[in-house]
Amino acid sequence: MPISFPNRWLPGTALCGALLLGTPPALAGDDFLAQAYKPDTLRQLPLDQTLTRLAPDADPRVLRLAARALSCADPDAERLAVIDFSLPSTEPRLWVFDLQRRQLLFEELVSHGQGSGNAMAETFSNVPESHQSSIGLFRTMNSYQGRNGYSLRLEGLEPGVNHLAYERAIVIHGADYVSEAFIEQTGRLGRSHGCPAVRQEVAAPLIDSIKEDQYLFTYYPDPEWLASSDFFHCDRDEAQLALN
Repeated sequence: MPISFPNRWLPGTALCGALLLGTPPALAGDDFLAQAYKPDTLRQLPLDQTLTRLAPDADPRVLRLAARALSCADPDAERLAVIDFSLPSTEPRLWVFDLQRRQLLFEELVSHGQGSGNAMAETFSNVPESHQSSIGLFRTMNSYQGRNGYSLRLEGLEPGVNHLAYERAIVIHGADYVSEAFIEQTGRLGRSHGCPAVRQEVAAPLIDSIKEDQYLFTYYPDPEWLASSDFFHCDRDEAQLALN
């Protein structure tokens, strides 16, 4: 099994603590697996398979949908963040990928909105003042210093699903209620007003890794969204070519 680094900024020497993939230490004698995890080898795989190899703890079905959505929106994107809101807030459910270098940059805890649920997020909204999280594909915008510290604005790309994210001030920011200590005290993470908040320690490097015209894909198994999203139902031939 590949070595994973749950709920923390991954170490390495590249930008933002990127894990430089090569031979995992525990697999140093296994030439086959070492070759399989080289960036050059990963570039030859379809994007969804690459994401699955880089983040083996993530649900491959979610990563497949994220790859599909990105292929419809911008197959030349450099970075992609994925949140799986079907997981409880006590588990790492945010992954950030460098698509050019084929690296996993972060695997982190992330909060959901107060109106979406307690430990589990179950309800999502695009409505201002709902204090609920939104699902779907977002484009990242500029970073700024706000009342929650260093933050990242998001543009929702899906009409009726998340397109009011900017108006709702749905941003990525750090929060002291996103921590293992908070989980130990309450059995869940703290909750935001709908923002995907992350640990204070990783907020700045994580934001810098995906700011300015990169992408965030947030998932929940909502049947209506899965059936109707334009990012799952663009031209299938072109999308398939983009995935390869």
